[in-house]
Amino acid sequence: QVQLVESGGGLVQTGGSLRLSCVASGRTFSGYIMAWFRQAPGKEREFVSGIRWNDGATSYLGSVKGRFTISRDNAKNTVALQMNRLTPEDTAVYYCAAAANIFILSTPGHYNYWGQGTQVTVSS
Repeated sequence: QVQLVESGGGLVQTGGSLRLSCVASGRTFSGYIMAWFRQAPGKEREFVSGIRWNDGATSYLGSVKGRFTISRDNAKNTVALQMNRLTPEDTAVYYCAAAANIFILSTPGHYNYWGQGTQVTVSS
C-alpha cells in the first residue's frame, strides 16, 4: 500500500523559511514524478513544484521560483520542499503527490497518490 506522509508545516512570519518533507513508502518510485501541491481556503489545488525521481529534473510554479527548492533523497525515499522568503500568499495546506509519469505535470488529476497534507501559515 502506497503511503505519502508529509511533515514540516507550521506558522512562520513573512520572510521566514520552512522545510517540508514527504516520506514515500509501499513501492519503488523509480519512474515516478513526485510533486508538491497547495490549496488555500476557497481556492483550487495548485501545483507548486515537481521532481522526476530518476534524474532529478524539476519544475516550479512561477511565483515560487527562486524561493522554493525541491529535492529528493533516493536512499530515504523522501522528497523535500525548502521554502524561503515566505509571504502570506504562500499560506495553504501543502500536499505531496506521486504520478506514474515521465513528465512533470501540473494537473492534480494526473497524480495517483496523495498525502494527507500539512498546514503552512505565513503571518504578515
